[in-house]
Amino acid sequence: MLSSEITNALNVQINAELWSAYLYLSMSLDAADKGLSGVSNWFYVQSREEEDHARIIQHYMNDQGAKVELMPIASVPTSWDTPLDMFNDALAHERKVTSMICHVAKLATEISDYATYIRMQWFITEQIEEESSAREMVNKMELAMNSDSLLYHIDCNMASRRYSSASALQE
Repeated sequence: MLSSEITNALNVQINAELWSAYLYLSMSLDAADKGLSGVSNWFYVQSREEEDHARIIQHYMNDQGAKVELMPIASVPTSWDTPLDMFNDALAHERKVTSMICHVAKLATEISDYATYIRMQWFITEQIEEESSAREMVNKMELAMNSDSLLYHIDCNMASRRYSSASALQE
């Protein structure tokens, strides 16, 4: 059974993951509106991954006999000037999420909840990948913003990104 502290922290994390999904869906829609189908695809896949992250925590809480309580999702921005702005915001957001997950892991160790700590290890590893991916896109967009043909090439390449469900959902 999870403590009330951990239950609350995990419910906050679920909300953050769902907000992330909503943010990335908004970025996807804005990119589509600007005719950037590859950028739109990249953020749509990212949105789906964030939904998976919320589900992983939900499943974990269910398995531990804790109550999942969904909270309202705050509004998200709906427009960005450039794809670079989108990816800069995505990177900043992923850094914030990493901090939140580390907070849950730290809380779990402080109260000797090693099962939650172990589950958070998957998320910490995932966040390393999330930040790296966003940082890579920031770097590519910085290069591309000075060349329309390069932006077009990168956009086409991003269209090939495919969604696959998080491995922790298949456990």
